[in-house]
Amino acid sequence: MKKTIFLLALTLSVVLVSCKNSEEKTTTPENDPNLTEQEQNQPIYRGEFIYLKKENAAVLKGTDYIYGVVIDDMALALANQVGNVIKDSLDMVPVIVRGLVEKNPNLTEEGQAWKEVITIKEIINVSDKPAEADIKIEETKE
Repeated sequence: MKKTIFLLALTLSVVLVSCKNSEEKTTTPENDPNLTEQEQNQPIYRGEFIYLKKENAAVLKGTDYIYGVVIDDMALALANQVGNVIKDSLDMVPVIVRGLVEKNPNLTEEGQAWKEVITIKEIINVSDKPAEADIKIEETKE
């Protein structure tokens, strides 16, 4: 009986402590008072970003989407931040951005461009290390 009461008291104290900690408010992009209402309404995208300087092109790849990136000042700022992280020109870096996805106005009938493009409106987070490659290709010497 004493064991049961002790376990019940221990469980109750753990629950009370964990409830107290969950009430603390943190500032996330969703509840940041410095963001305008329009910025808060734009969706957040998590994916891997790559910028190819020679082609002046960028791509954001998520788990269920892939978008071309509109190259503007914000995309170049993201490319600059990613440039500090990559080890190889083909490294992709996990990022979290807020943006606007639209149909690509440059899409040709032959499909020579991304169907949809994203205009990055806010850079929320850039990983401090590149994403692991899905397939690693190594050159072998014979």
